[in-house]
Order: sequence, then structure tokens, then C-alpha cells
Amino acid sequence: MFTVYVLYSPTFDQIYIGYTSDLENRFLSHNQLATKGHTVKYRPWVIAYTEEFPTKSEALIREKQLKSSNGRQFIRNMISKKFNASNV
Repeated sequence: MFTVYVLYSPTFDQIYIGYTSDLENRFLSHNQLATKGHTVKYRPWVIAYTEEFPTKSEALIREKQLKSSNGRQFIRNMISKKFNASNV
């Protein structure tokens, strides 16, 4: 099983889109373990959205869709509703 995920940094209003076969460890890596890379400078992250897929190829297709202009707009709208409503 593969998970496409969206991380959100409320502190910096940044999003990160990725996929993994182990969401728990990948999230830990983004928030604590990694010492370099894009996500390090925007910590802390919260998981804003996830979708599961049975194959890597399906997950990659969805990741690409979410990284498109329309996909990012979908994510921004969802984050705006989810996080502004809860004041995170």
C-alpha cells in the first residue's frame, strides 16, 4: 500500500506533497530526522491530507495531479477550510 500525503507548515504557510509506503516513518523523517532538504527549514509539519493506493504507479499519478496547478489549488482550499476553522 502506498500513501500520497500533503504536509502543511502552519508557521510558514508552506505545503509539501509526496508519497511513501511508510507514512509514519516518512513523517518522522520530515519533522525530526532529516538534516537537509526542503522540508527541514519549514518545521514543524502537520499531516493535512492523505490518500492510499494499492500500487506505486497509482500513487505517483495522484502525486503528480496534486502537484499540478489545479491540485495545489484543491489543497490550498482544503487547508484553508481545515486549518482556519480550527485555528491551527
